[in-house]
Amino acid sequence: METQINGTTQLVGFFAYPAKHSLSPKMQSLAMQLTDTDAIYLAFEIKKEQLNAAIQSIFTFDMLGANISMPHKTEVLDYLDDYTQSCALIGAANTIVKRDQQLFGYNTDGIGFTRSLQAAGVSYKGKTMTILGAGGAATAMVCQAALEGVTEIHIFSRLGPRFNKMREKMKEIQQQTNCKVTLTEIYDEKSLKEAINDSEILINATSVGMKKDECPISDFSVLRKGLVVYDAIYQPKETYLLKEAKKRQATTINGIGMLLYQGAASFELWTHKKMPVQKIQPLLEEN
Repeated sequence: METQINGTTQLVGFFAYPAKHSLSPKMQSLAMQLTDTDAIYLAFEIKKEQLNAAIQSIFTFDMLGANISMPHKTEVLDYLDDYTQSCALIGAANTIVKRDQQLFGYNTDGIGFTRSLQAAGVSYKGKTMTILGAGGAATAMVCQAALEGVTEIHIFSRLGPRFNKMREKMKEIQQQTNCKVTLTEIYDEKSLKEAINDSEILINATSVGMKKDECPISDFSVLRKGLVVYDAIYQPKETYLLKEAKKRQATTINGIGMLLYQGAASFELWTHKKMPVQKIQPLLEEN
């Protein structure tokens, strides 16, 4: 199956730094082919000082829009004409749609997370979660989970700007939802153990685990049968955390589903078509 590029073919961009590792171009390009969409999806490595020019290129090249990834998800809000309530709550956007010469922002990361749980048959409404990390992905997951009925979320993160930002974000989340949210330093191992033991779902939303033998927790006794262990990392497909969880008969889920379903939500915003996720998931799992 080949993409037939012609004079009317439109462009969707992926703006990030780095960008070469991303599976999004392969996923979105296949979706466009399978749905007979006259468009192509290309990745561009955009440094912070190049973001303004990259955003302007959406108009210059009459693009349908773009995906935005690290490190631009927060800064990009300043360039948008409008964005959704979820973008405002999360404080970040990962999808831009150009419509009537205006740019609209969306955040599909959180939707990708909850849809991937649903696809794995995991019930989360009325449940308790522990999330490791306080960056953009973690914030999106926390906000969406709270909006969709999770009762309590324990967040653990290193001290620093992200920790402080999450502390402020907690107040907004608790004001706008019925979810109780706590935030604790990740090195407080006693509190971390208690939180995981109290939770039905444990989520790693940090980058710890992308390298071999890295793990965001050191006490594996908290991993147990009946616990769902979710790692937002998708390369490698099975992180050290997931390997240890599997040994202890926990249910394990990697980040491929989140990538797939956030991508499907973005695809629908650009094209008004449903992504054929069942045909695309095997492609992502091959990598």
